[in-house]
Amino acid sequence: MKFYISTTGIKRLTISSAGASKASPATRRISGRTLLPLVLVLALILPFLFVRIAFIVLESATACSSTLDCIGRRFFSGSDESMLREELTRALLEAKDGKVDNKEEGIESFNQLVQEMTLKQQDVKAFAFKTKAMLSRMEHKVQSARQRESIYWHLASHGVPKSLHCLCLKLAEEYAVNAMARSRLPPPEYVSRLSDPSFHHLVLLTDNVLAASVVISSTVEKSANPEKLIFHIVTDKKTYTPMHAWFAIHSIQSAVVEVKGLHQYEWSQEVNVAVKEMLEIHRLIWGQYYKNLKEEDFEYDGEHKRFLEALSPSCLSLMNLLRIYIPELFPDLNKIVFLDDDIVVQHDISSLWELDLNGNVVGAVVNSWDGDNCCPGRKYKDYFNFSHPIISSNFDHNRCAWLYGMNVYDLEAWRRANITKTYHHWLKLSQESGLTLWRPGIIPPALIAFEGHVHHIDPLWHVAGLGSRSPEVPRDILEAASVIHFSGPAKPWLEIGFPEVRGLWNKHVNSSNKFVRKCRIMG
Repeated sequence: MKFYISTTGIKRLTISSAGASKASPATRRISGRTLLPLVLVLALILPFLFVRIAFIVLESATACSSTLDCIGRRFFSGSDESMLREELTRALLEAKDGKVDNKEEGIESFNQLVQEMTLKQQDVKAFAFKTKAMLSRMEHKVQSARQRESIYWHLASHGVPKSLHCLCLKLAEEYAVNAMARSRLPPPEYVSRLSDPSFHHLVLLTDNVLAASVVISSTVEKSANPEKLIFHIVTDKKTYTPMHAWFAIHSIQSAVVEVKGLHQYEWSQEVNVAVKEMLEIHRLIWGQYYKNLKEEDFEYDGEHKRFLEALSPSCLSLMNLLRIYIPELFPDLNKIVFLDDDIVVQHDISSLWELDLNGNVVGAVVNSWDGDNCCPGRKYKDYFNFSHPIISSNFDHNRCAWLYGMNVYDLEAWRRANITKTYHHWLKLSQESGLTLWRPGIIPPALIAFEGHVHHIDPLWHVAGLGSRSPEVPRDILEAASVIHFSGPAKPWLEIGFPEVRGLWNKHVNSSNKFVRKCRIMG
C-alpha cells in the first residue's frame, strides 16, 4: 500500500494498493476536512476512556460482583457523586438499624479507620458500620467520664476541709486555755430573753462553726432591729467547745446567742427511744436504697445526680434529722424562724415574725421565683416511689414540695397537729412496707407529716439551689432574695463551690480573725 499526500495544503490523501492491476487502479480518497475533526475527537476521548476504565476496574475488586458488571453499571449509570451519595446513604441507613458492641475493642481514631479501610479495601457498608462502632464507643467513654466526674464531685462534697478542721482544733484549744472562751452564753443578764415571746427567735442546728458565724453575722448586719434577735444554736458534743469558744470570744453586738450541746438536754425516756428508732429506720432506708442500686441507674445525667444526692451522708446526719424535734428542743418557744447553716441573709427578715400563717404549722416557699408552679426538682415524684400503692393512692406525683432551709414555724400549731407523731407513723409504715416508699433523707417523711399544714410565702423570701450544678439564678433575683440558700453539694466553704456565687458568702466571713487567718480559710 502506498500513501500519496498532496503538497498543496493537505487537501487530499490518496491510498493505493501495491498489488492492484494497472488497468483498474483501486484508489480511495478521504477528504482532509472530514478526517481532522475525527482525529482530534479521538485524541481527546481515548485518554479519558482509558483512565475511567482503569479506575472502574480497580474499584470493581470489592464494590461489585464482577468486573464487567461493575464497568457496565458505573459507566452507564451517570454521575459518580450521585451514585456515591446514594450508596453512602444506603449504607448509613443499614448501619443505623444495625447493632454494634460498644465494649468490643476496635478502631479508636479516624487515622486507624482510614488505615483499615485502605489496607483491607472494604466497601462503603463496612465503612458505615465501623464508623458507627467507633462513635458509639466514644460516646460511651464520654458518658462514663461524666459519670465518674459527677461521682468524684459528690464525694468531694462529703469531706471536711482541712481549714475547717483546723479552725475547730484551734478553737477547742482556746476553750481549754482561755477563760473568756468558756464564759457563759448568753451572759446572765440576757438569760430571761431566751424564752421571751416578744423577741425574734432564730434556730440553727449545725456542727459547722464557720457556717453558723456567717448565718448570724449576715442576719445581724441586715436586721433593722438587731437587739430583738435571739439566736439558739444546737450542736453535737464534739463541736460544742469550738462553737462555744467562737461566740464567746466574738460576741455579737446587740443580738443574743445561745449555744447548747445535745448532751446538755435532759429528755424523757420516751423521747430518747423515739429518736433512736427514727435514726435506725433512716439508716435502714438508706441501706436498702444503696443495696438496690444498679449500674443502669447511673446511665442518665439527671437520674444519677439524684441517686448520688440521696446517698449523701447528710441524709443520716443527726443534726438534720433532729429538725422534727424542734418543739421538744425548745418547749418554751411558740414561734421561731429556722435557718439552715448554708444560707446567707441579704435583707431584713423581721417581718417574718409578724406573718399570719392562717392556722398552719409552717411558712415556706413553694412556688419558683421564675413563675413556674414548682421549684426545679421539687415535685413529689422527685422524692417518692409512686409505683408503690400506698404512695400513689395518697399523694399527687405533680404536687409541689416546699423548701427547707428558711422556714417560719408555729410551734403551738405543731404540737396541736401532732406533726412529730405523724412523722413517726409514716416511718414505721415505710419499715413495714419494705423501706421502699421514698428516697433516703428527712424531706420525704417531713412532706407527709406537714401535709395540709403549709402556708405559702413569697418566693423571694428564699431562693435555693446555689450549691447545685450550674446555678442559673439571674443576678437581679439573687440581689432581691431575702435569703439565698446554697442547697446542694457545692457548699461555699468547699473548693467545689461555684466562684460566681461564692462571693456572696465569703464577704460575711471574718477574714481578719486570727484563727481564720492561721487556718487559711480564705485561701
